[in-house]
Amino acid sequence: MRFKKNKLFIEKVEGLKLVKKFGTPTYCYSLRKLRDNIRNFQKSFSTINPILCFSVKSNSNLQILKEIKKSGMGADVVSKGEMMQALKAGISPKKIVFSGVGKKTEELKFAIDKKILLINAESESEIFEIERLAKLKKKIVDVGIRLNPNIDAKTLKKISTGKHEDKFGLTEKAFLNILNKFRNSKFVQIKCLSVHIGSQITDYKPYSKMINVLDRLLEKSKYVFDYIDLGGGIGIQYEKKTKLFNYKKYNEIIKNFLRKYKVKIIFEPGRSIIANSAVLFAQIIYIKSTTKKKFIILDAAMNDLMRPALYGSYHNIIPLIKNNKRNKKIHDFVGPVCETTDKFLSVKGFYHLEEKEYVAISDVGAYGMSLSSNYNLRPKACEILIENNLSKLILKRQKLSNII
Repeated sequence: MRFKKNKLFIEKVEGLKLVKKFGTPTYCYSLRKLRDNIRNFQKSFSTINPILCFSVKSNSNLQILKEIKKSGMGADVVSKGEMMQALKAGISPKKIVFSGVGKKTEELKFAIDKKILLINAESESEIFEIERLAKLKKKIVDVGIRLNPNIDAKTLKKISTGKHEDKFGLTEKAFLNILNKFRNSKFVQIKCLSVHIGSQITDYKPYSKMINVLDRLLEKSKYVFDYIDLGGGIGIQYEKKTKLFNYKKYNEIIKNFLRKYKVKIIFEPGRSIIANSAVLFAQIIYIKSTTKKKFIILDAAMNDLMRPALYGSYHNIIPLIKNNKRNKKIHDFVGPVCETTDKFLSVKGFYHLEEKEYVAISDVGAYGMSLSSNYNLRPKACEILIENNLSKLILKRQKLSNII
């Protein structure tokens, strides 16, 4: 995104022309930014040559996944639907990892039949179910076991996944018991140690602690894994005050680990690949003033972008046409849904705005459209992709007739 003569452009296309053509609310992606993010991630870890499995839960648009496939990345999925979408995008089953704490029998059968790279199990019961299905199908299934390392990732409480009070993974004791129990199974091969400590992590130090926990566990177990799945979770700069993640430090920590253990590293990046490649266009319906603040009521709502209501997360908001006038009042950017939490941003002082003008909510590529819903029976937004001076519809706007 950049301003040219006070007009917001996505790559070489003026934002105002896009909203006139496609309407609002609309998710708008920059293909160049997406490709840059992929290249930068690959370059940051090129010396360890990991398997990169894009987190489909962060964004499941088919055209986005096709671009992910072109880059050579695989997919990290958490449902049968996500696996089907990844396969439809052309991603090889041998680059798909199936994660999640509650995989149904139907989903496990599908994963086994598709011969995906790994099923990352999170409980003893799940591994027994995989073994039962593998025996019925007369197949050998490669699995990973997810460890809960009891590490505080210092991120939002609601997206922490690596502490013992979180529902994910196994304690060290349970992990070692499972290794011993299934070590000689004829139908299940434990190939991977999996771990994931949270999301929107901007400091490498929690990852350093995580690697130390893995080191101790590998020493104790004496088990030789083919893969170590380090998950994802690397954060982005939603706010200017947020520090940038130190990829170099994290890469060095992993390189030191690999000098001791000859394993293949798997990463599951999502947010770091897709988040800052997209904005959500919205129109101002009404502006309501009180003595202390202005309510900027948008046609986008919490059903379109759930993150601020769900996590209290921050997304900057930018006018499509910038002017030199400023209003010193507090501006609350809110949606029309009948919930107090239907609110995107509260900021003191903002550009002068008028009703029927347009704004862009930034950094919405991850967990934006994928978390959207039909709450209040509102149709879902459309999605468009920008490449240089071209715009392309990659998901049609839902109609009320689709949901009623």
